[in-house]
Amino acid sequence: MVGAAVIRRLQPQDWQAYRAIRLRALEDAPDAFCATLAEAQAWDIGEWAARLERAASSGIDCPLVAELDGAPVGMLWAKVDAAHTNRVNLFQVWVAPESRGRGVASRLLDEALAWARKRGARAVHLGVNRANAHVVRLYERAGFEASGTPRPMREGSSNMEQQMRLLLAAGE
Repeated sequence: MVGAAVIRRLQPQDWQAYRAIRLRALEDAPDAFCATLAEAQAWDIGEWAARLERAASSGIDCPLVAELDGAPVGMLWAKVDAAHTNRVNLFQVWVAPESRGRGVASRLLDEALAWARKRGARAVHLGVNRANAHVVRLYERAGFEASGTPRPMREGSSNMEQQMRLLLAAGE
């Protein structure tokens, strides 16, 4: 049996792994993200490294990768909200199909929530495609609750994004 996933922060030198897993996620689950595969493929190669460099120096970003046997199989990006510094937003959450059902998403989520708590965040927010009931249940099990009215994932999409939030402390 393969061991548990190793969760670690992506560093600037990991840009090729980040690019590969992000493109794979957008190809595998185009309805799970606001960005499209075509948009990400159009990025200049330097943009991938620049994103991770900004994350490493910003103090407000936590890009995570899950690895099994050294291979990237999942990701999650946590970021302090620019307008509400007591809030952390989660983006780019994805696990490779062959690694689903093995606790990888839960481990990524746990790591992101630990980072948010360490920063003193009062709440964690995310958006999820309502059609992905399995992922919605993952967030609900972690204590997230729906907030607001669902809206289209992107212009012209029939997929509806539900905002969810987890209160870590009173006051948000």
